[in-house]
Amino acid sequence: MSTETKTTIHTSDAPPAIGPYAQGRSVPLAGRWIVTSGQVGMDPATAALVPGGIAAETERVMKNLEAVLKAGGAGFRHVVKTTVFLADMADFAAMNDVYARFFPDPKPARSTVAVKGLPRDARVEIEVWAIVS
Repeated sequence: MSTETKTTIHTSDAPPAIGPYAQGRSVPLAGRWIVTSGQVGMDPATAALVPGGIAAETERVMKNLEAVLKAGGAGFRHVVKTTVFLADMADFAAMNDVYARFFPDPKPARSTVAVKGLPRDARVEIEVWAIVS
């Protein structure tokens, strides 16, 4: 696949990348795939992690993902796979309550893993794969 067929997604409505990655990518395979980088609960206006714990961070993560998807011409209804990274699996239920509000049925496939640490000492990071027909 040539690089001309892959599109980088960037929006100022989500925090900028803080490393060597894009906010998202759009790839035209069997439809147009959008793959986001993991988003943490950073406020795009301040680049600071939002206060308030896991629920507040998850809410911000989902809004950041929504902004990246929108910039790529998609929405949560297009998401087919997510990966959730938690700094503490004890936060699973609170994260799940917020996460569930954003996805219409059918819900996407999901993996959730506990990790030793996340960028900026975040409690949650989520990445998504979406396809737009």
